[in-house]
Amino acid sequence: MKKQYDILVIGSGISGLVSALVLAKEGLKVCVLEKNNQYGGNLQTFSRDKLIFDTGVHYLGGLSEGQNLHQYFKYLDIIQDLNLEKMNEIGFDKITFDNDEIEYPHSQGYDNFVNQLSNIFPDERENIIRYVDEIQNVCNQFPRYNLVGEGKYNEDILYINAKDFIASITSNKKLQTVLAGSNFLYAGSDKTPLYVHALTVNSYIQSAYKCTNGGSQISKLLIKQLRNHGAEVYKHSEVAEMIFDEENILKSVKTKNGKEYFAKRFISNIEIKTTLDLIGKEHFKKSFTKRIDELEPISSCFSAYIVLKPNTFKYFNFNYYHYKNEENIWNQSNYSEENWPESYMLSATVSKYNPDFAESLTILTYMNYDEVKQWETTFNTVAENHERGKEYEDFKNKKAEKLISEIEKKFPELRSQIKAVHTSSPLSYRDYIGGSKGNMYGYRKDSSNPMKTIFSPKTKINNLFLTGQSVNMHGILGCTIGAFVTCSEILGKELIDERLTQVLNQTDEK
Repeated sequence: MKKQYDILVIGSGISGLVSALVLAKEGLKVCVLEKNNQYGGNLQTFSRDKLIFDTGVHYLGGLSEGQNLHQYFKYLDIIQDLNLEKMNEIGFDKITFDNDEIEYPHSQGYDNFVNQLSNIFPDERENIIRYVDEIQNVCNQFPRYNLVGEGKYNEDILYINAKDFIASITSNKKLQTVLAGSNFLYAGSDKTPLYVHALTVNSYIQSAYKCTNGGSQISKLLIKQLRNHGAEVYKHSEVAEMIFDEENILKSVKTKNGKEYFAKRFISNIEIKTTLDLIGKEHFKKSFTKRIDELEPISSCFSAYIVLKPNTFKYFNFNYYHYKNEENIWNQSNYSEENWPESYMLSATVSKYNPDFAESLTILTYMNYDEVKQWETTFNTVAENHERGKEYEDFKNKKAEKLISEIEKKFPELRSQIKAVHTSSPLSYRDYIGGSKGNMYGYRKDSSNPMKTIFSPKTKINNLFLTGQSVNMHGILGCTIGAFVTCSEILGKELIDERLTQVLNQTDEK
């Protein structure tokens, strides 16, 4: 007799795992299929020289008691087991520029954020207060941002442009660039809507944490909870075909290894274009498939992972967002080969043996897919490892050298402190995360046409639902919220509201 699940989730990114767990907690029979060797999508980590490196989760916001991600993780029963390190409260992010010695802080806590920047921009205090207030006002328009809220956001808010908004707050060009300085978190462009900026930066201003020993602990804890609730989770199970019955209802999926899984409902946590290709565009309206085809992937990135010699590089508990200049801060992915890299994000991992020193550094900078297009027919994952060849390795080494040369401007002794350098390119993000052209955060959002990149989790196929960063917002918080929105379509908004209200009341009673 064939085995049938209530819910089958395709892909184990955080949206898929959270969706699966919410439904499993309600007693549904759930199965999750993951194509790779490691669960978690952007939560994946890897090990080099006996050190752990994150692929996507470098820090988290909103995790202090009573804050939104803390409460979501509390409902999921994982918050108590997370190993976290709170980042520097005076400056969890520092925005820096060539030829400017000042390190401009983004600080934890709204008052602290205002006070620290006002120390540098004393005449701008009222404008900084207005910025912080408006950011919170935007976030409060989205009911699930605070777990349970009334009504729905006013669509007009989606059309406000982030760059224009910041320019309206202050005419001080330096302050404008500082307020926008962490826009690598969402691949900011001059088209980015304000809501993307606000929903991203606000949670970090509330609080900012690093995951000790990597972000993969989140996926491991979610998997543990899934199994506690009777769910089945399988890796090395890439879905190759989606099968419909005679009434055009999705009834099962087949994996590349030949197994067939039957379910009443399906949730796709894989990239939306890949989902359409798997299902077949004939099952959707032409207007919908045309909309998907026209989506523009956000830029990808190049990463250098530096293993440091012991006790040589002083640890810093914040991130650097560095720019060569203040111009064009909203379009850093539009670089020329000569000027690359125009900016970078730099973070450090504390030594296990001496907390005064760092054991590794991670450097991220934009890289467009076209730079690696000549190797796009090669695929390389832990599950399926194929070398891309010497030319590709030479390309990455050359890029790493150029990137390290930029870091040396800030840390002149760096090369003498390096033990080993490892790298990843847009192809790595494509293969391990599954994003179109290795994009970091789904598809480029445009304040002039915001509805183009906002999708309902419910599809025209009655028993197929969508979740993940390409459906709505990216990031740990954005994808977690998106998972609850998806589950609301299956379980009903009232039930999800009731469950999350219970969490809020637990916090209040404490």
